[in-house]
Amino acid sequence: MGMTITEKILAHAAGREQVKPGDNIWVKANTLMTHDVCGPGTIGVFKREFGEDAKVWDNEGVVIIPDHYIFTADEKCHRNVDVLRKFVNEQNLPYFYDPATDAYSGVCHVTLPEKGHIRPGEVLFGTDSHTCTHGALGMFATGIGNTDAGFVMGTGKLLIKVPPTIKFVVNGKLPKGVTAKDMILKFIGDIGVDGATYCAMEFAGDTIEALSVEERMTICNMAIEAGGKNGIIAPDEKTIEYVRSRSCKPFNCFFSDDDADYKAVYEYKAEDFVPVVALPFSPDNMKTVIDAADVKIDRSYIGSCTGGKLTDFIFAAEVLKGRKVTVDTFIVPATAEVADALNKISIDGKSLADIFIDAGCLEIAEPSCAACLGGPIDTFGRCNQAEVCVSTTNRNFPGRMGSKDSQTILASPYTAAASAITGHLTDPREYLK
Repeated sequence: MGMTITEKILAHAAGREQVKPGDNIWVKANTLMTHDVCGPGTIGVFKREFGEDAKVWDNEGVVIIPDHYIFTADEKCHRNVDVLRKFVNEQNLPYFYDPATDAYSGVCHVTLPEKGHIRPGEVLFGTDSHTCTHGALGMFATGIGNTDAGFVMGTGKLLIKVPPTIKFVVNGKLPKGVTAKDMILKFIGDIGVDGATYCAMEFAGDTIEALSVEERMTICNMAIEAGGKNGIIAPDEKTIEYVRSRSCKPFNCFFSDDDADYKAVYEYKAEDFVPVVALPFSPDNMKTVIDAADVKIDRSYIGSCTGGKLTDFIFAAEVLKGRKVTVDTFIVPATAEVADALNKISIDGKSLADIFIDAGCLEIAEPSCAACLGGPIDTFGRCNQAEVCVSTTNRNFPGRMGSKDSQTILASPYTAAASAITGHLTDPREYLK
């Protein structure tokens, strides 16, 4: 019996020729990522278990990216970054994206590929559930807790149960106005937030192959919202070109065998997809935008690891160019590289940044996670009591973006922009004809 791409990567990392779902194997990590929320806890576990003077297993394998609670006056948030900074100095870690220096980048899940830390065939563990984003580049990437991360920090390996794989196959050409965000919301709506619990979610088909790397990242990013252990897309020329432009390290590409065994296979026609949203309070509460058009909004938020990449802002700008928003609209680039591109990339001679400002969007925020997960009261874009926000983020649980009385509606950048113009959920295809 053949193996899936996930099984092949894990077998390679375990030094085994064959693995199957349910096998418990010791897997060697290529990279461990942590940030300001979980980093101090991970460091605490590492020092408790390995000793105050212990050294990490590989100082180039540990990447520390403060990003969650950065632009705030909150003293505890600053303390967390201080803990990271002290540890980095003790360990002589070369990959620390310090908010106090020009090295600061922004959201970890966009920083990692931008800075060349992601390569096909490798294993990435991260103390963030959306670490599954990086399967978009043909690697095994999954989120782990502080205890596991502390162990990886000291040993460079982790005991993993091989997950079964659910395959999603999409063929055909996507209609205008439909994005990767609509696709993953549809998948999650179909199988539920527990439909892929501890499964690899593999995405394939010529529609997936036609997507940009950033759009593939959007799909894999939200695998966790269906309970997935990891999301993954086989590498191709787009993947290789992207990675080689950012990393000079060698890597191996793996592919699923034709006779690989899948727990389930879902097949879709691209032309059947339409713009959709996930209404409160669950990512699987999926409705078409047309069916939810009577839902009024108080704000629109375009940002996060899911919806704050350059491609996402290009989508939003296509809708907002020459038009005005009628609700508070927040523009939050994921990273400094994306923020810089907003001033350099143009549509019909006008920069993306100018399009947003001319449309009446609020000031463009400093790159960070910002309001995606609430944060301190001075967090940019944090939702206030009873506000309804259409957002390009990935979760809409109660209190996710601030007040527990607020509501978050998950949508694509196209839909978030179109809804900002009308003040209610709006099918973006009306503005893309």
